[in-house]
Amino acid sequence: MKKIEKKVWPEYFQQILDGDKKYELRLADFDCQPGDVLLLKEWDNKTKKYTGREIEKEVTSILKTKDVKFWNEEEIDKHGFQIISFK
Repeated sequence: MKKIEKKVWPEYFQQILDGDKKYELRLADFDCQPGDVLLLKEWDNKTKKYTGREIEKEVTSILKTKDVKFWNEEEIDKHGFQIISFK
């Protein structure tokens, strides 16, 4: 298990804090495994500073979309992706 530190913009941080947002969409430029801990630090993208608020979340599942071939390029170009959260 490792701890991975990431910035989160205020509107998304608050949704995570409130329990409404239970996912993260991230560039897969780092290794992440179930059991790892995300240390999410609120980052004000306007002032370019941390606000001081932090929250830790345990990683439970990872889906790397580069490996997913559900749709062809034409469909992806036409519609794009959407991330759906559920509880």
